[in-house]
Amino acid sequence: MSVPPESVVPPTPPSEPPLVGAPSVGERQWAMFAHLSALIGAIVTGPFGHGWGCFIGPLIIWLVKKDTMPFVNDQGKEALNFNITVAIAFLVLLLLSIMTFGIGLFIAIPLWIIIGIAWLVLTIIAAIKANEGVHYRYPFTLRLIK
Repeated sequence: MSVPPESVVPPTPPSEPPLVGAPSVGERQWAMFAHLSALIGAIVTGPFGHGWGCFIGPLIIWLVKKDTMPFVNDQGKEALNFNITVAIAFLVLLLLSIMTFGIGLFIAIPLWIIIGIAWLVLTIIAAIKANEGVHYRYPFTLRLIK
């Protein structure tokens, strides 16, 4: 008696061994948290500090995990550098607005919106890439922390 082909269960493939040098699950999660903590910091300080807390979360995670997790060290520095760069851009636009007695707001407000949307999108992309174990690099970032 023969078994019909649709009732035969194919063997399961062997599980892939972890890649040598690849970040562990814990490292990937902490790296993702380093990126996402900028969002939380901006939300918490948003109404009162205009989002200046965006670099506090990445700073704390980087300082705590940099010596024990190399991937978190790399991605924490990247998140910190990017958020400091964004904060500097916002500060420059604020100073432009103040020095021009408000006329600079015609330039600053659209740029704040563009930079804010780009910051949000790039932060989410970086968090996803970090969770995949990819060494993500933000564009247009000053590498202040080496």
